[in-house]
Amino acid sequence: MSTSTTMSSTTEPKKLHIALFPWLAFGHIMPFLEVAKHVARRGHKVSFISTPRNIQRLPKIPQHLTPLINLVQIPLPCVENLPESAEATMDVPYHIIPYLKMAHDGLEQGISNFLRTHKPDWIIHDFAPYWLPPIASSLGISRAHFSVFNASSLCFYGPTSPQGLDRYGVRTLPEHFTVPPEWIPFPSNLVFRSFEAKKLFDATKQNASGVSDLFRVQSTVQGCQVYLIRSCREIEGEWLDLLQELQQKPVVPTGLMPPVVQAREDKEDWSRIYQWLDKQENGTVVYIALGSELNLSQEDFTELALGLELSGLPFFWVLRTPSWSGDSDSVKLPDGFEERTKGRGLVWTTWAPQTKILAHDSIGGFLTHCGWSSLIEALQYGRPLIMLPFLHDQGLIARFWDKKIGIEVPRNEEDGSFTRKSLAESLNLVVVDEEGKAYRDGAKEHGEVFKDKALHDRYMDKCVEYLENHVHMHEV
Repeated sequence: MSTSTTMSSTTEPKKLHIALFPWLAFGHIMPFLEVAKHVARRGHKVSFISTPRNIQRLPKIPQHLTPLINLVQIPLPCVENLPESAEATMDVPYHIIPYLKMAHDGLEQGISNFLRTHKPDWIIHDFAPYWLPPIASSLGISRAHFSVFNASSLCFYGPTSPQGLDRYGVRTLPEHFTVPPEWIPFPSNLVFRSFEAKKLFDATKQNASGVSDLFRVQSTVQGCQVYLIRSCREIEGEWLDLLQELQQKPVVPTGLMPPVVQAREDKEDWSRIYQWLDKQENGTVVYIALGSELNLSQEDFTELALGLELSGLPFFWVLRTPSWSGDSDSVKLPDGFEERTKGRGLVWTTWAPQTKILAHDSIGGFLTHCGWSSLIEALQYGRPLIMLPFLHDQGLIARFWDKKIGIEVPRNEEDGSFTRKSLAESLNLVVVDEEGKAYRDGAKEHGEVFKDKALHDRYMDKCVEYLENHVHMHEV
């Protein structure tokens, strides 16, 4: 055991070198970067590892932290079916992501060389590098798994420990995901809808990368010494306790890390958005953003557009055309849509400063895919939600918050389709109708926890203290 684990609390803990390696998706890279900045603020040295193009796309590191944060670029190997410049999930359609995982696995040698040469005290890794824990372990490097998912979703997915798997077995059919699992000991409405379960079930199968996502998660959780979760006890206390029990690992919440409104240089763009929002009445605008990974079908896209039109509400719709889409596979707005909604709605097709927009007083509701990061951004400003989940754990997040801070748009259980009418009604209910006042109040109430930056900073401080006090501990 190293001396740093036995020091008294009055002694300054030794300065550590902590490496971070997020999965190649900006929904993972950005929270990992927040952790990196917090670690650096505490005076520790950080190596933030990703591929060249992802490192180039990072926001500027605050100047006072740059001496402590080393951005490490490891080139992504070429893989068949993966476009040359694709280095993150936002660069490829959903069905190509398994090839991105294959390329990511090709980083093993580069990561291994880095760890061997630089010998950091800790590596904080994501769910994907199933090959990493044995390498780090053989070099005597401590391992933390940081999950950008919340505790309730992770509990639903179930245990990864051999004991847990022996006790509960493995879910072998999609319908097993549409009922509450037996290991959740308290009442819970967390289940997948039929259409979501079918999609999720694919994650338990081997994909083109040669490894299932389930295997990746089991390997990286079982191979770590501490499980860091982007959550807090105020919201998910019982779930954090259950997660620790299920995984048989110390679970340490990082807090929610609510993003601070960032200055971005595209001032002209922002001033145009700002001027438009300023003209709208307070609390009336629907902000629509469905995440960078979503690939909507033309049918869903048309219903979404016509539902917005039918609602009669002012709206700001972020509709970035993915870099990978050619004319043939990009969806089209209904004929005449932009003319008919001119003045009332704005369709924005380039990068939009989401946090700044959500902070604006004109925003009355957020039509969202329910990614955890987006939810945190919206709730820190008390914005009620109209929920339209599509991928990953988004359905579980929607069930967790449904009727508390907004509602889910009614969908067809089998195929996930929705109608313009049900969308328009959901929007009006949450943003303006008297009956929806409870959701607007609920969002403000929950927002108190989400926006409490001091609370979340304390969580992150405790996290770093954990890393300081448990470095190079003997394997449990």
